[in-house]
Amino acid sequence: GVCPGVCPRVHRTVLVLAAIPLCNHLRAPARGESGGGGGQKTFRTLLAVPAAATGREERDGEERLAVTDSPPPADTASPVERGIFWSRELEEQVPPGFAAEEAAAWLSAARAARVASLERGGCGRSSNRLARLSDGSRACVRYGINPEQIQGEALSYHLAGVLGMQERLPPMALALVEARGRQWEPVREELRGSHWAEGAVVSLTRWVDNLTAVVAPEPWGAEPGAGRRLQPLSAGELVGLPPSQLVELVQWSDLILFDYLTANFDRLVSNLFSLQWDPRVMRRATSNLLRGPDGGLVFMDNEAGLVHGYRLLAMWDPYNEPLLRSVCVFREGTARRVAELHRRRSAAAELRRRYRAREPLWARLGFLSERQAELLQARVDFVHRHIAHCRAQAAVL
Repeated sequence: GVCPGVCPRVHRTVLVLAAIPLCNHLRAPARGESGGGGGQKTFRTLLAVPAAATGREERDGEERLAVTDSPPPADTASPVERGIFWSRELEEQVPPGFAAEEAAAWLSAARAARVASLERGGCGRSSNRLARLSDGSRACVRYGINPEQIQGEALSYHLAGVLGMQERLPPMALALVEARGRQWEPVREELRGSHWAEGAVVSLTRWVDNLTAVVAPEPWGAEPGAGRRLQPLSAGELVGLPPSQLVELVQWSDLILFDYLTANFDRLVSNLFSLQWDPRVMRRATSNLLRGPDGGLVFMDNEAGLVHGYRLLAMWDPYNEPLLRSVCVFREGTARRVAELHRRRSAAAELRRRYRAREPLWARLGFLSERQAELLQARVDFVHRHIAHCRAQAAVL
């Protein structure tokens, strides 16, 4: 593989101030962690792990973060302000994604529309369907291997709203499968062939045209070598990057924080895990992440988040946690919301309030268990401590 010490280009596209090991994926499992079945299980198979599987709890300890250079002086040319926040000028260049008003209009129309046709292909698993609605729009209809996947999809969507990053996720609503109901009556025959259970809750996600694959930026996209650790860089190294790269890194910082909070293992983490048998996987498309026509990132298919991900913490946190530690530059609004959820200890309460207010079928799937709510708050607290640590590091250098 290419070593970062040999290839300076690797160092010029990093948003991080902290080191992240990309070669510990071969270490022996510890503390009850699963070894991943020798690489024979696919991620879709892992999504079906029964509820008896348990994960580890949050760790209170924090690793020491290394920083090799001091933050640049605050000036109009710097992409970073006050050491750890993306500049306002840079944030203003981020594509708007799915605006709140636009999303609300689509959700209202989708809930009222009838399903005119169901087609196979284009929406992931073979059990999913591409629906054409009576208003002419299209939606991916996701039928979970088990109900917690649809619950995780819905809760992840609304947690993104709590965090102020819902514009990065396509609008999503729940729907109840009723072959004789008004919404599904036009596709009654297709429902018979789908093997969907009557009364099942599915998700309707807005179809978006012209999406393209996204390859992880370096350092995550760099080819690993045995025992290699990615080297930290200061915020000053970002100054020479073109605006388009910086704009994408702003979105990546939100994505990694979001996936840590939801314990989503079916995106960049799945690529890291696959390094065991595919050393070039980080140079391939990132799972469940696409680029919209405006250049903005689209966080797709979040069903592994929260409910399912929280059961498998022991297996996936060895990947999610170092990824979070690799990011020490944040959107200020994201950091502010995390700080507020930490101060009020209100992460689950805010999510419940938003979910119940905006999803008419929320009661069909229920909410997080008490233990899951505690895990969400613990992960918010962990992110808050990490941001505070990055702030302290920037202040003393």
